[in-house]
Amino acid sequence: QVQLVESGGGSVQVGGSLRLSCAASGGTFRNYNMGWFRQAPGKERDFVAHISWNGVAIDYIDSVKGRFTISKDNAKNTLYLQMNSLKPEDTAVYYCAGDAPEYARRRSNSGYRYWGQGTLVTVSS
Repeated sequence: QVQLVESGGGSVQVGGSLRLSCAASGGTFRNYNMGWFRQAPGKERDFVAHISWNGVAIDYIDSVKGRFTISKDNAKNTLYLQMNSLKPEDTAVYYCAGDAPEYARRRSNSGYRYWGQGTLVTVSS
């Protein structure tokens, strides 16, 4: 059974930074395409970023390009999301998602097999 556990969320002021981590266990992490999603209050869970199993293919939503960086350490079975220049609209619960076999579905919730429990990020002005 694959488990994904996020950490690193918290409260930060506008312009600040946070690094989210997602520790994976119970599966073959190095083979997984991974993603980050987020769910703001009262909204649906939306795609944020995706990274291929080997780190070669990376995709972001436009609103985080140049501010967020997704990375994957296969030796540590850990996925990261470095978030800089945070804005109030980045406030959300952030979810780690694992094993997306179809690249075409990388931005879809249904494209991933495994999910973490989420970690809350709050950005205040």
